[in-house]
Amino acid sequence: MVNAFAHLTTVGSGSYAPDDVHFLLQPVEIEVTDVEEKERLIQTQQKHYSEMISLESAPTEVHKSLYQRAMSQNAARMARDVQALALSLDQAYSGPSIALVSFVRAGLPLGVLLRRALLDLGRDAHHYGISIVRDRGIDMVALEAVIQAHGAENIVFVDGWTGKGAISGEIQRSLKGDERFPEQPRLVVLADPCGRAWLAASAEDWVIPSGILGATVSGLVSRSIWPANGGLHGCVVYDHLHEHDVTRDFIEQIEAVRQAQAPVAAAAPWTEAQRSELQASALSVIDAIAAQWGISNLNRVKPGIAEATRAVLRRVPDHVLVRDRSDPDVQLLMHLTERANVTVEEMGAALGPYRAVTVIRSLS
Repeated sequence: MVNAFAHLTTVGSGSYAPDDVHFLLQPVEIEVTDVEEKERLIQTQQKHYSEMISLESAPTEVHKSLYQRAMSQNAARMARDVQALALSLDQAYSGPSIALVSFVRAGLPLGVLLRRALLDLGRDAHHYGISIVRDRGIDMVALEAVIQAHGAENIVFVDGWTGKGAISGEIQRSLKGDERFPEQPRLVVLADPCGRAWLAASAEDWVIPSGILGATVSGLVSRSIWPANGGLHGCVVYDHLHEHDVTRDFIEQIEAVRQAQAPVAAAAPWTEAQRSELQASALSVIDAIAAQWGISNLNRVKPGIAEATRAVLRRVPDHVLVRDRSDPDVQLLMHLTERANVTVEEMGAALGPYRAVTVIRSLS
């Protein structure tokens, strides 16, 4: 197995324990771009989002307390969902080993937890963090190294959640015509409100605790960066956030809950009827929002609590839509919108399967 990765210079396992994940990302140095300038360059198509990065600041005390609240509300749910997904993967994969390929960053915490749950089930499981970039695809240098080590038939793709299903579509485009992979990509997530994953623990849009933080719960790595000179996609290691890092603590807390809980049933893939209903419901909401605000580029619509929250942190939001302002799961989003002076509109049932959506401001 070592031979497949020997020629790759990577950032190792970040701040995760070395056995928990092997990042197939090269360390890069890149000048930070101001959020407003980054947004302008993206929307005027002068630069792709993956060629720039903004400075990631330490979470505020309020942000940290909202993360702790999310842990107390939803750690048990996440632990149950991890176990349910692991049981399903154990049944679905008959090969000698399972190679979990998590998309950096949102997939990382779930991938680490799934690997540990699979080991507890007696399976040989390996975990890698690789990059996927919207409109540009999977890092095929990294993926080919995993295939060389474990075979394509043993690979499971892992992400935290789905929003509109862009990543699922990107996997399909990247692997189109590659007969080593099934037509429906084997993408596993915790929450799949738009019905685009192969396997999900639920369709509910809920606040996944690891989705509240960025690098400080994901091994202290940045989101992935397009390689200017080819080879592996890159990332920045955020050593300046070391004192705020809860990466390992998060894993150990969810693990302790998972190991102490009552037995759970395996998660089941969507039936075709369920999948169609979820996709139609999600699409109708996104289309209605685009029509209401005159949006032609759907990349400006960020549905789902996690995506809506990240968009307020990383992009230039125009407004935020929530199903219910008093919903405990959207309180971090409400805090961030207040700080950024962004208008929040309560939409009720009009948001369909989503509890929050952020609309990016048009700067072009």
